[in-house]
Amino acid sequence: MRIIITGSLGHISRPLTQALVQQGHAVTVISSKAEKQAAIEALGATAAIGSLEDVDFLTATFTGADAVYAMVPPNFAIPDFRPYYNRLGRNYAQAIAQAGVKRVVHLSSYGADLDHGTGIILGAHDVEQLLNALPGVALTHLRPVYFYYNFYNLIGMIKTAGFIGTNYGGEDKLLLVAPADIAAAAAEELTKPAVPGQDVRYIASDERTATETARILGAAIGKPDLQWVVLPDEQYRSGMEQSGMPAQLASDFTDLGISSRSGAMRRDYDRNPPQSLGKVKLEDFAKEFAAAF
Repeated sequence: MRIIITGSLGHISRPLTQALVQQGHAVTVISSKAEKQAAIEALGATAAIGSLEDVDFLTATFTGADAVYAMVPPNFAIPDFRPYYNRLGRNYAQAIAQAGVKRVVHLSSYGADLDHGTGIILGAHDVEQLLNALPGVALTHLRPVYFYYNFYNLIGMIKTAGFIGTNYGGEDKLLLVAPADIAAAAAEELTKPAVPGQDVRYIASDERTATETARILGAAIGKPDLQWVVLPDEQYRSGMEQSGMPAQLASDFTDLGISSRSGAMRRDYDRNPPQSLGKVKLEDFAKEFAAAF
């Protein structure tokens, strides 16, 4: 198969590319950075250097492909995620239609079933709707849960405050996933026969409470009494703003925390859980976290 991978050599796209090349597929990796070309080619893939903002480039790259893995790279330099996601989602939809691609695997997120109250996830919801409108396409939305590597963002807080503090926590249930497990699921989906229609696949590696998560991460870094403290919503939001985060983004992250605390984010996951959890457990990630700490 000829398969197009977006996301350059990111956390998911690199292992996904490696797996598909090993299976014998002809893989093209899209990257906006020319300096990534050598690394892409070293994996046995072809590099397509260009921008996701360029519909003509996307259409030309997608033409002749048997399958496309479409993801919107996070961009924390912008103050509002939703318009950015919508713009790239429209570009994907237009390029897929013009190129005649029949199999698409879209990296979405759990919570993307909701049209309100999920903050930064609303962009993923919008992209799903844009792609769902494409006729005759075999479309799978991958909905991974909370990425382990997001815990790296908490290192500074743990070192300075001595605890993890968000507007959810305690006995709230966390759904956790490793990029390697997402890549394995994406590889499966991309190589399936193309049957027109939409499908959703949730991906998770582990399920723990916030308290359990703090204990396991704390033990790995020599802080066995590490606590996950639930902060008031306004304190959480204002704290992010004071650290320099744009107001809209701080509000979006606060909404995301509220939806995690209420259980809304995981409601559809609970109704349609993955057939099995991935291989990388929290204890496995805790070793990497300790090394970074």
